[in-house]
Amino acid sequence: MILRAVMISAIVLLTGCDNPFAPHLDNSPSGSSTILGDQHQVEGVFQNFRQAYAFRDSTIYGQLLASNFIFIYRDYDRSIDVFWGRDDDLRTTEGLFQNVQRLDLVWNTIISASMEPDSLKTSVIRNFNLTVTFSPNDVVRVDGYANWTLERAQTSDVWKIAKWRDESNF
Repeated sequence: MILRAVMISAIVLLTGCDNPFAPHLDNSPSGSSTILGDQHQVEGVFQNFRQAYAFRDSTIYGQLLASNFIFIYRDYDRSIDVFWGRDDDLRTTEGLFQNVQRLDLVWNTIISASMEPDSLKTSVIRNFNLTVTFSPNDVVRVDGYANWTLERAQTSDVWKIAKWRDESNF
């Protein structure tokens, strides 16, 4: 008799509760609960770049790069600038993402920016700190500036990185 009363009470209580294994869909307005930024805004590109690194997500990363993307860095040993295109950058970044345990990127001050509201092209130089953890005993810290040229075809399009000159200590 007591067991039956407990079972009936449990059924009554559970029928009013949501199933924790089948939660409701999130119907909140788009973007209100996402960790990704709005790439219609320059700051959204920086936010998405940080998230791509944090989650080591090449899909997010690839959506940041323009089809004509160029990456440039200085090879100080040979005293030359080295550059590569989008495909090489995606391959290199995927290798980085697969071979590290963790990437911690902090965007700091914007040093220089040429942003006009209806612009189709803008340049931003921003200071960053990147901690690359290969293993607990192998941690590399990179400090420097990301010198980006961002482009979009129309003002209603999202910003994409067309050129990235890495000005870091690495």
